[in-house]
Amino acid sequence: MVYHSSFLDEEGITKACGCPLLPLKSHIKDPAPASDQDSTDIVDEAITFFRANVFFRNFDIKSSADKLLIYLTLYINVALNRLEGCRTLAEGTKAIINLGLEKVQVPEESGFPFPGLFPLAQYQQESELLRTYLKQIREETSGRLLSVAYRPNGTPNKWWLAFAKRKFMNVIAP
Repeated sequence: MVYHSSFLDEEGITKACGCPLLPLKSHIKDPAPASDQDSTDIVDEAITFFRANVFFRNFDIKSSADKLLIYLTLYINVALNRLEGCRTLAEGTKAIINLGLEKVQVPEESGFPFPGLFPLAQYQQESELLRTYLKQIREETSGRLLSVAYRPNGTPNKWWLAFAKRKFMNVIAP
């Protein structure tokens, strides 16, 4: 059974292209509202559920937050792929920074990994809002992923990096 997000479709949550702009525990100032540091956010859920959800080929979507969870699961898979050859935390950090510098694709662009997951933007500002949110959430996920993919002494955690070889929903990580 796949793990779903605990964030249900709530009133008052802004959406861009059908993607909820959920609060994040982040120091990055962008479109995501700030979340309480003690609460669980979507990035925590994605990292916690990654090792279980990556085994599934199908994902029954129960809320719009599940769509974001799917996107983050694939992003974690891509990030682990980039970290796989890095032997130290410093090398891993460099690889993650380079991943963060890549252009974030939005649903109407050809490089978006899940066409049809989010509806197309109605106007350009909505598309840019989603791009900015996805960039913010990817940066936040990358930072937290480094803390689980590497041990405190800076060596790789093989119990995490072993999942770099897995395909999520039959999508090959670029």
